[in-house]
Amino acid sequence: MKSLIFTFLTGLFVVTSSFAQTVKSKENFKTYCNPLDIDYSYMSHYRASYDVSYRSGADPAVVRYKGKYYLFVTRSHGYWVSDDLSNWKFIRPQSWYFKGSNAPAAAVYKDKIIAYGDPSGRGPIIETDNPELGDWKTNFAVINLSNGIQDPDLFVDDDGRVYLYEESSNKWPIRVVELDTANYFIPKGEEKDLFKLHPEKHGWERFGQNHTSDIDPYIEGPWMVKHNGTYYLEFGAPGTQWNVYADGVYTSDSPMGPFKYAPYNPVSYKPGGFLTGSGHGSTIKDKNGNYWHFATMAISVNYKFERRIGMYPAGFEDDGQMYVNTAYGDYPHYLDLSEAKDHKHRFTGWMLLSYKKPVSTNSPVVKKDINVVDESGEGYMQEQIKDFSIQSINDENIRSYWVSEANNDSIYVQVDLQKPMRVRALQINFQDFNSHIFGRPDTLRQQFKIKASLDGKSWKTIADYSENKKDMPHAYIELQEPVEARYIRYDHKYVTNNFLSISEFRIFGKGQGPKPKTPKHFKVERQEDRRNADLSWEKVKGATGYVLYWGIEKNKLNLSVLMYNDSDYEIRALNTDQDYYFQVEAFNENGISEKSKILHVD
Repeated sequence: MKSLIFTFLTGLFVVTSSFAQTVKSKENFKTYCNPLDIDYSYMSHYRASYDVSYRSGADPAVVRYKGKYYLFVTRSHGYWVSDDLSNWKFIRPQSWYFKGSNAPAAAVYKDKIIAYGDPSGRGPIIETDNPELGDWKTNFAVINLSNGIQDPDLFVDDDGRVYLYEESSNKWPIRVVELDTANYFIPKGEEKDLFKLHPEKHGWERFGQNHTSDIDPYIEGPWMVKHNGTYYLEFGAPGTQWNVYADGVYTSDSPMGPFKYAPYNPVSYKPGGFLTGSGHGSTIKDKNGNYWHFATMAISVNYKFERRIGMYPAGFEDDGQMYVNTAYGDYPHYLDLSEAKDHKHRFTGWMLLSYKKPVSTNSPVVKKDINVVDESGEGYMQEQIKDFSIQSINDENIRSYWVSEANNDSIYVQVDLQKPMRVRALQINFQDFNSHIFGRPDTLRQQFKIKASLDGKSWKTIADYSENKKDMPHAYIELQEPVEARYIRYDHKYVTNNFLSISEFRIFGKGQGPKPKTPKHFKVERQEDRRNADLSWEKVKGATGYVLYWGIEKNKLNLSVLMYNDSDYEIRALNTDQDYYFQVEAFNENGISEKSKILHVD
């Protein structure tokens, strides 16, 4: 019997031998995969009302301070720090908001981080020069604006002047007020109204799944970025729980406005794929001068505000047009720019191998009712998916999930890729079914092994997290070397929750067959309602799905949607007074086709 060598790496025992692959410790990953795999807090501020347990991460405010990145997230009872935008460590601050911060604002002012996130909507700016300790200080100067402060953003201009932007409403506009830096950051004068939504002209601002609801949409989450002398004021719309949650932008040559609507809106938009939505975000410049956009993505199962954080390459075209690239945005992307084509195009080309492949388990499915806050009847959530069968584990829908009746170390889940393929990475997305966890207990962890086989009989361990002590709710695993395999198996050991529940077991890499051909007979027809357009193409044999691109200039097709199987799509996100260009490509487990010809509509 061959000997096993156990190597201790960053809290994980990693099995290595002549038949077992080594998995990289996360500290050495060259790639990442959305949603960000951080130890999201369990929400507790609705506990007295609902007693429904769910994790959430939303409304990210990211700042770079003294060479590190700090991530502030709604109601998390603290925040995260990272050196590299990959490995995030949670900080339990010495002093912080008792109820957690609500849509927190953060900015660097002189030698400190300043922040605001008082859930009451009224309070002082707080500050620290030691965020890793978190000794936040208050100046006791309560900012008490007429309608309170919702979804604030703090912006420090190049001249040292500080501005507060805020609003979260389907009634009021985004507002701004300058703060007096010489007088405890109290407002200088009255708030100024800037802009509100115009869904009658901007299709993407309509409420509901795929913009199909008549409920008034919400404008929220402002974030200011200054680039080449232009002020870009981002804002979220139309509702955080929908697949079409997005960020748009207005521009100005002054932080106080007036602001002009950008004709290429929305900027950050991800209506399709495994994890959807990309609104209420923040855009920062990293140590190397590259922009990244952090955004809120929706699950909305246990409650409409059950959400996660996504990170996308972002930037500005030569003419100043802002972009956020969400194409293949929940597939692995390179962190290391040396591995990528350029900053805008960081997709690894590692395709999804597991979509709707045969999957089996030795555990019966759960036979219990769900305990959730369901607002689907009022039009504020999608309907619940109550089929918890094993086929939900690889359908590329984060809202559907498998729930095991048992939760012990004899359970396995096995995926048959149907052909030998080169596996490069995996992602196990755990879900909360009838959980009863609140806040941030230190006991949270997921323990398992991943095994691979060519014949379904002889197995080798390719990732061993059986002694894992970390909380990894969206466990992303990048393999050190590609593994040739037809079968991939998840061997369960332990999760903290009472139920083992997985929304998606995703396997990435490359098949060994041909790429799909370019879609033919691509057609675009704009509807009488010019916010909408119908697109269609001929189905491509062997294609898993398609990515549709569009934009207002031929060489800037910066918006996209990924779909599986369908060969038609209704875009409901257009601006009424704008020309558009469209293009489509097909993809499968072997790669991506050449793009179609570009079509133009007036």
